[in-house]
Amino acid sequence: MPLHVPPAPAPAVRTVLTALGSPTAVREARTPSLRNAQGPATPELPLPVHVLDRIGPAGASATRLAGWRFLIRCGERAVAAAETRLTPDGWAFSHFFEGPYVTATERALRQAETMTGSYQARLLSVPELYMLTLWLHGDCTADGSEGHPAATDLLVPLAPAPPGIAAHRPHRVSELLPVLTHRLTSTQTPGPLLGSPA
Repeated sequence: MPLHVPPAPAPAVRTVLTALGSPTAVREARTPSLRNAQGPATPELPLPVHVLDRIGPAGASATRLAGWRFLIRCGERAVAAAETRLTPDGWAFSHFFEGPYVTATERALRQAETMTGSYQARLLSVPELYMLTLWLHGDCTADGSEGHPAATDLLVPLAPAPPGIAAHRPHRVSELLPVLTHRLTSTQTPGPLLGSPA
C-alpha cells in the first residue's frame, strides 16, 4: 500500500540535524549504536507522536501532539531515534535513544507497506499502559499533527506490547479501544486477550 509519511515541521528537522552534527550531543547521548556508527547518520521517516491521555465514551477524543520522532539511519538500518518537542519558543531537540521501539517501529512500517489501502503513518502512545503503537490514519491528506483515531484507523502495537495484546498485529481502533478502556479503568480483572487463538 502507499504509506504516507506526513512532512515534519522544518524547525524540528533542523534541530535534529544540528544535534547529529554536534559531537557533544552525540557523545553525551546514551546510545552506543549512534556513537559507534560508521558513516553518516541521517534522520528519516519523521512520525508525529500523539499521546492518548484518556479514552472517553465517544472514543479516543483526548489525544495531543507530543513531538516528532525520527529514525536515525546509518547504512542499511536504523541505529537510533531522535525526538523533538514543542516548546514556547518553537520546536526543540529533546534526545536520542535506542532500544526495542526503534527496531519495532521499522518492522511495523515495513509491515504496513504490504497492507491494502492507503494510510498516513503516525505514532500513538498510551503512557498509562506503557504502550506505543503505529497509528495508520485513513486520511492521507490530513495534517499529521492534528486529529484523533477514527474507528476505521488501524493501530499496530509495537513490541514490547502490554501482556495480552499481540505486538505487530494490526487492530481496528474500534476493536482495540474497548480493550484499552478496560485496562485503563479496571484493575480487578484482566482484559480480553487480543491476538490469541480463538
